[in-house]
Parts: sequence; structure tokens; C-alpha cells
Amino acid sequence: MLHSYVRNYIHITWATKNRVRVFQKQSKIELKDFILEKSKEIQTPVLAIHVQPEHIHLLADLPSNLCLSDFTQKIKGSTSHWLNEQKLVPGKFSWQRGYGAFSVSASQLEVVTKYIQNQDEHHRRKSFEEEYTEWRRNYGFLDD
Repeated sequence: MLHSYVRNYIHITWATKNRVRVFQKQSKIELKDFILEKSKEIQTPVLAIHVQPEHIHLLADLPSNLCLSDFTQKIKGSTSHWLNEQKLVPGKFSWQRGYGAFSVSASQLEVVTKYIQNQDEHHRRKSFEEEYTEWRRNYGFLDD
């Protein structure tokens, strides 16, 4: 067989440095658009994205020729540079080190997409800190 068939759906989330709430309505829109454009440039389809004041959720279909760490570094690095260049947030902007990334089964794409799209409503009921603590407990991640 000469062809490879790959679907590598990944839900990635990362936060601002110190989880400072810096993104407001207009900067959220512009950042989302920039990420979508950058993802197209590196040929990685984004199925869902949502920018919260202090973190981002992104569902991507990672191609077989791009590893997760390279994709995430390209997005985080370019957005950090761009945000500082555009002065969309006060002071010098930077992301927190690291990220969370989880594979998503094709059968769960709709569920994860809805979860990402409904982040505003979700965080009215549960803060980012509460969700992060629960997430770490559920996935068995211990403190560094």
C-alpha cells in the first residue's frame, strides 16, 4: 500500500503565565483568528478553538509529519511574539510553561468540540483552578 491514513485528534490546552486573566473580548477574537491562520500555515486543521481570559482550548487534527511538541511550540511561540508585537495585552506577554494534550477518539469529536465551544458557560459553573485540580486528580498527575 502506498498511502498512509492518519487521524491524530488532539485536545490541547495551555494557560497564560501565572494564569493572569489578560484576554478581553477583542483580543480573544484577534488571537483566535491568528491561531487559525498560523495553523493553516503549518497545515494542521483546527476543529475547535476557544480563548478564555487566561487559557486556551484547541482541538487539532495533527498531521503525521508534525509532532505534538513542535506544533504546540510553533503556536505558543508565534502567538506570544505576535501578542507582544501587536500590544493586545498590557505589559510583556508570555505563556505559562507546558501544556496539556490528550488524544481524542473519532467517536468523541462531537463531545469534545461542544465542550470547547461551551467554555464560557462551563466556567460560569466551575473556575479554571477548580477544573485544573479535578483534571489533575482524574488523570493521576502528581505535583511536580
